[in-house]
Amino acid sequence: MAGDAYPIVKAAVVQAAPVYLNRDASIEKASRLTAEAAAEGARIVAFGETWLPGYPVWFDSGPKAALWGEQTTKELHAELVANSVAIPGPAADRLAEIARENAVYLVMGIHERIDRYNRGTLYNSILYYAPDGALLGVHRKLVPTYQERMVWGQGDGSTLSVFNTEYGRLGGLVCWEHAMPLARQAMHQKGEQIHVAVWPAGWDMHQVMSRHYAFEGRTFVLAAASVVRLDDMPSHLAGLSELKPMDGDYLIEGGSAIIGPDGMYLAGPVYREETILYADLDMRRIAEELTTLDVVGHYNRPDVFELHINERPLQGIGGIWSE
Repeated sequence: MAGDAYPIVKAAVVQAAPVYLNRDASIEKASRLTAEAAAEGARIVAFGETWLPGYPVWFDSGPKAALWGEQTTKELHAELVANSVAIPGPAADRLAEIARENAVYLVMGIHERIDRYNRGTLYNSILYYAPDGALLGVHRKLVPTYQERMVWGQGDGSTLSVFNTEYGRLGGLVCWEHAMPLARQAMHQKGEQIHVAVWPAGWDMHQVMSRHYAFEGRTFVLAAASVVRLDDMPSHLAGLSELKPMDGDYLIEGGSAIIGPDGMYLAGPVYREETILYADLDMRRIAEELTTLDVVGHYNRPDVFELHINERPLQGIGGIWSE
């Protein structure tokens, strides 16, 4: 049959615990897990929100987390800053090597530190690497949620990016950005086809938001979460001994999934175990689902609604994007 071919790509979502607050050991664990996924044929490999070096669980499970000036929280923040990822830097270079060694698109959630301006304000970021190891770009979370504002600064519109790949246009958002209608529409208008939704955990409403994103945008969604147990906490940090698991031994329970452009699950969700989820993403499915809903095409009214995106980097957080 004549016509353009629809690519098919195997994608993997890695659901695992980092080596908590140990950036370099976590990167080596990511290397092993990425190699495992690549050996199974995955060409896109995604990890969860701030997987390097771990989501700050003390906000959800620590009784002193919200106390202004609490010394325990200060010590945890200093450890987090020391183990965050600077771009450029050795940790970012090692991630590039992992992508290149395994010939995959590697999508990694990180705590990002910008050394050119400071060593205190962090950003909740997603890094995108190409199979040749090139850094395609970074996305910084626009609005840290609730108590997260004690850790992360705000990103800007310059990192609302979608990247061309041979399989489709790849992008992503962080956690509750999926509840921001204009952020979603911005990504839809950029022609996204494969979307990485990074979460600390895939709770029920996070599943709703991930599935809605897939249905609304007619995209494949790789919903990437982590699992973290109380036993994963490093013993040398006293503040972590006060943490109270939400249920059993788990501080973060997972919930990763892969979702099709009709909003239906292709894999998962999976809770309370380290695993790698796989699915074949057939781009023909997107064309099929766009028949009834295309929010940037025939189901759009640009004469009624107009979206303006400020893509200018804000001074002071340009990082790798500005001098």
